[in-house]
This record gives sequence, structure tokens and C-alpha cells, in this order.
Amino acid sequence: MPTDATRDALLMNTIRTLSMDAVQKANSGHPGTPMALAPLSYTLYKDLMRHNPANPEWANRDRFILSAGHASMLLYSTLHVCGYDIGLEDIKNFRQLHSKCAGHPEYGLAPGIETTTGPLGQGVANSVGMAIAEKWLEEYFNRPGYKVVDYRVYAIAGDGCMMEGVSSEAASLAAHLGLDNLIWIYDSNRITIEGSTSLAFTEDVSARFKAYGWEVQHLSDANDTAAFSSAVGKAWDTKGRPSLIIVDSHIAWGAPNKQDHQSAHGEPLGDEEIKATKRNYGWDPEKTFYVPPEAEEFARNLKAKAADVENDWNLMFKKYSMEYPELAESFDLMMKRKLPKNWERTLPVFPADAKGMATRESNGKVLNAVAATVPWLLGGAADLAPSTKTLIKDAEHFQRGKYNGRNFHFGVRENAMGSIVNGMTLSKLRPYGSGFLIFSDYMRPTFRLAALMQQPAIFIFTHDSIGVGEDGPTHQPIEQIASLRAIPNLEVIRPGDANEVVAAWKYVMSLKDKPAALILTRQALPTLDRKKYASADGLLRGGYILADCKGLPEIILIATGSEVQLAVDAYERLSKEGIKCRVVSLPCWSQFERQGDAYWEKVLPSEVRCRVAIEAASSFGWRRYTGIDADSGLVAQREFGESAPLKALIQEFGFTVDRVVEVAKKTLKKFKSATPAAKSRKKSKPKAKKTTKKKAIKKIRVRSKTSKQKRR
Repeated sequence: MPTDATRDALLMNTIRTLSMDAVQKANSGHPGTPMALAPLSYTLYKDLMRHNPANPEWANRDRFILSAGHASMLLYSTLHVCGYDIGLEDIKNFRQLHSKCAGHPEYGLAPGIETTTGPLGQGVANSVGMAIAEKWLEEYFNRPGYKVVDYRVYAIAGDGCMMEGVSSEAASLAAHLGLDNLIWIYDSNRITIEGSTSLAFTEDVSARFKAYGWEVQHLSDANDTAAFSSAVGKAWDTKGRPSLIIVDSHIAWGAPNKQDHQSAHGEPLGDEEIKATKRNYGWDPEKTFYVPPEAEEFARNLKAKAADVENDWNLMFKKYSMEYPELAESFDLMMKRKLPKNWERTLPVFPADAKGMATRESNGKVLNAVAATVPWLLGGAADLAPSTKTLIKDAEHFQRGKYNGRNFHFGVRENAMGSIVNGMTLSKLRPYGSGFLIFSDYMRPTFRLAALMQQPAIFIFTHDSIGVGEDGPTHQPIEQIASLRAIPNLEVIRPGDANEVVAAWKYVMSLKDKPAALILTRQALPTLDRKKYASADGLLRGGYILADCKGLPEIILIATGSEVQLAVDAYERLSKEGIKCRVVSLPCWSQFERQGDAYWEKVLPSEVRCRVAIEAASSFGWRRYTGIDADSGLVAQREFGESAPLKALIQEFGFTVDRVVEVAKKTLKKFKSATPAAKSRKKSKPKAKKTTKKKAIKKIRVRSKTSKQKRR
């Protein structure tokens, strides 16, 4: 019978050798860090973390994030050894099509992966969001004798994570908030792709984190599991501050020719080097993907122990449900991404108002109405809440020692704010982060990862156009809306008045697998008379006919946001002149695209090729709705703005009713002048009629069909 120490060494080396073999077979990957950190990951999962391989979604599990996502085989091999549903065949298919073991850990592809990592620094920033969520959930749900929520968050960061600015932003906020449930493990191996970190990174990380306010410990040997366990224990006992454990390691530990060498960071070791390394481990060099029989017994015992821990929690929660049924129901709803019954009952209905209000202002009212019925809706701004109007009234501010607050102050840290919101969303809250649209540029990794993970994070952006006015072109977004629309699975919604804002929140709160970005104005917009025009609930389908004529229109005006009113006013004018006109409000392109051919044809009939799109932003993407040969049918922003009062900018850049009417008439004239020739061709070739129509549809509408891997 092997001793525990012998078995532990055997299983640590199993993690190492599986990682080496998988990278070698794939001829791609990062073997060095798994070889160095196998003792740490094994010790965490064996002794230090509460988790259940048989139920990776257990609500009160500890969270582990591999922020250094390039070392993904460390996670896959560890999970395999611990009995998670990652089989040996999955590991053999590392980095292959449809494998659970993707090149970087992807949330939803394999059990035990808490967040998608790879873009360095994002994982540790997510971990701050998870730690914040735990503090809030603990404060909201726990009662005397019932620790419904009581978990810790662990993250492994590498040198690259420490260099990325997002980790600094997140670490600063974590210390400010005193998140003592958060433990970062910094793998200091001093190697990057280009060589030694001394080429670009010579700061004292320990001093930096002490200055932030973290508890910092330093371990000189990644193989010293006893010292590591002791350091984690000290982190548990540390109150009022997060902990950083700096661990000196040797990349590709045990490889005779590649230990501490940059080639071990992102290249397979090579067959001969692997054999030599296995000999150093006391391993049979001829065996590949070898898992000793001791691993099966270890996994079985680990799962039995984990089941006991979860069963104790389940019994406690059952008693809790009897004593606090409303809280238990809320906890269950939140975990299942469901909403309380009749949550929409407090939503406002805004009366017609020619003066109206900015959509940032109406959004604040709707946000508060939703917050009144959905307690786990919470969030804040990057130091801009007075401008974004995202404060939840009568709610506390989330601060150190006051973790019941629903108003968050992220500081001037847009990048970290987005990543933290993602971490909170992964923890089943419905958080939002807000700022000016122009600064969404700082958050692109956030949007991509939220969309990739299919997480319903909420991002609220105001000051959406040249309507920013005097702040000038540095603060006036032009290309941002188009760039956000380009991200797959991100719902970009630009409502046109207060009641479209209400409909937008109905849609956003219904989302379970998509993030949303609300794009809102600084300037006041009229609240449309919905008795005269169509219901704003048309937004739920992404786009809808807002105003119409009898029969088929001659021209269709399509607009979003603040420009919907321009379209409506132009419609009224054109209608009085006898021009048959339709207005389509198109606040959410992606949702409109999902409605199918019949709805598309109803709203944008292919027979009506004369169309004008109006949006105070880049024209990029609009030709899919106006038609590729309708370049003149665009009223958009084709250049950067200027610093001036709003009224001057509107005139300067042509966002006026007069301009819309002018463009509409020119576009209509262009199409009418082409009509006789088109009719003549159809008469001479009647059989081509169907084909011509198909070609017209194809020109106007280009739809993408992508396969979507199923994620949890």
C-alpha cells in the first residue's frame, strides 16, 4: 500500500505527464506551467477547496479560476484526476474540434470551469466579481444558524496577468472593499514568450499589492505543498483584506533541457524531452496518457467526501426553506435564472410628451422599477452614476463592511468594471455596469467574453452620439455602436423614447444566455403618442412598424434611438405631400434578425427597395437594411464630431428633419427613375420575374447562419 505522500506524488506527476502528452499530441499548447504548478492545483482540490466533482454546479462550492488560461491542461488534468466528467479521451483530443478541452478554458464546455479565460488578467478580474457576489449573497440570504452562502474564491495568475492593467484595476478595488474571501496565487516563473520577464517587467509585485492593501505571502518553492497549505490557511484567517500568495516556480519543472526556458511556455516539449522528463519523474518513458490505478480510488474517495459536505448543506438548506420560505424561493429563482412572479407590475407607462426626457433619465426610472421587484438586480458605474442615472434609490452603497448595498462604485476603471460584472453574473446575480458609450472601448474583452460564455450581463451606456455636445470628439462616439453590433451574441439595444426603454428592460430581463448593451441619450427625446403610433412592445421583436400608410409604402424610413423622432417628423411631412411612407424603429438588429423571413418581409417588404436609414453614428452595417446600391439612403455620421452646443452640431452634421426629407426625396427619385427600365426588362423576360425578386432580396438582406455550440 503506498503512503499518502507516495500517492500524492504519483498523482501530481499524473497531472504533469497528462499535460505534456496532450500538448505533444495536439502539437500545440503550453506544457511548462502545468508541470510547475501541478502540486498547487492538486493540493487545492484535494485538501483546501470545497467542491463536488459529481455536482460541479453546487451553489456553495468554492470557486477556482485559472486566469493564466494558456495553462489550460493544468486544469483539465487536475479535474480528470479528481473525478470530474473529463475523460481520458477528452484529454487526448485537447485543442481538437468540439473537444471539451479547448485551447483555453471555456465556461460551459466542460464541468469545473468557472469562467472563460485566456485574455490575460480577465480571469483574476472575474474573481473579484465572484468575491463581491459572495459577500452580497451572504449578507442577503444568510441568517443565524444558516450559512447558505459561505465560499471562497481562488485564482491562479501568471506574470502576464500581473502585467495587464485590468488586474491592477481589479486588485485596487478588491483591497478597497476588503474582500477577505479572495485568494490570488501568483505563479512567478519569470518566463514569457519572448524570454525572461526582466526584458519588460522588473517591478516589485509584493510591494505593489501591499500598497493596495492586500495580505501578501511569498513561497520559494512551488513543490512545497505543506508550505502552500499553511499559506492558504493564513489567508483564511486574514480578515478585512484579500490575500496574494506569490509562488516561485520553475516552468517545465523536471525537463532536463527546457526547465526555465521560454520554449516551454508555448511549445510542445518534443518526444525525446518528454521521455527524459518522465524518467526524472520515475515514470515509464514509453507510456503516454498513463493514469495509474491509484487515481481511480483517489477520485472515488474525493467524491464520497464531497458528497457528504454537499449533503450537509442540502439538509441545512431544507431547514432554512421551512423557516425562511421567501428567501429560499428567491435563492432558487436566482440560481435558475428565473424572475419573481409579476415582476413587471411596477414598470411605468410614460404618457405622450412633446418635450419628453433623455433615455438615460427614463432608463433610471425603469431601472428602479425593476429593482423594486428583483432584489438581485444591482450595479453601478465607472464614477459616472450622476450622469448615467443608474443609482438605485433607497438602496445602500456596497462598501467595505457594508456588503448589503446594491449601488456599486467601480471608480474610473471601465475595464475592471466589465470583468467584475461578468464575475458577478457568473455567480447568478443580474448586475449592470454603466458609463459613457465612448469608454466602452476599454471594455471590449468584457463584451466578447460575456457573449462567448452566454452570460446575461447588463451594460448601460449613455451619451450615445454627438449629442454629448461641448465635450467634443474625444467624447462623442461614432464607431462604437457598429463595433458592438459586430460582436456575436451581444444584444445591442438603442431605444427611441421612454416607452421603448420600458420594452427594452422587459427584453433584457428575459435574457438567460446573452449579454445586453443599452445605448441611451444624454439629450431629451419626445415621448411618442402610442395611441397614434404602434406600441413600444414592438421592440421585443427587435424592430417594428412604428408608423405606416395605407397599402404598400413608396419609401421606408428606418431609425434607432434619438433619430426615431426625426423619422417620425419626416414621415408626417412626406405623408402630407402625398408620399406613401413607413417608419420602422429598429432598436435591436440581432433580435430583429431572429424573427424569420415572414416577419422581415412584413416590416421591410422586398418590393420596397427605396429606404433611408437614420442614425447619428457610423453608417457601417446599415446597407444590409437599405440595400447595397442605396448609398444615398443613409443619414449617418461619416466623420468625427466637433466641440459645440448640441443645436449647432445637429445643423452642422445634418441630423434635421429637413435633411431627412431631402435625402428621402432624392432616394425616392433615384428609384423611380430606374423603375421604367426595370418594368421593361420584366415584360420582355417574364420568366425572370421570380429570379429578379430573389436577387433583390439577396441584395437587401444578408443573413448569417452560424452553428452554436451548446453551452450550459
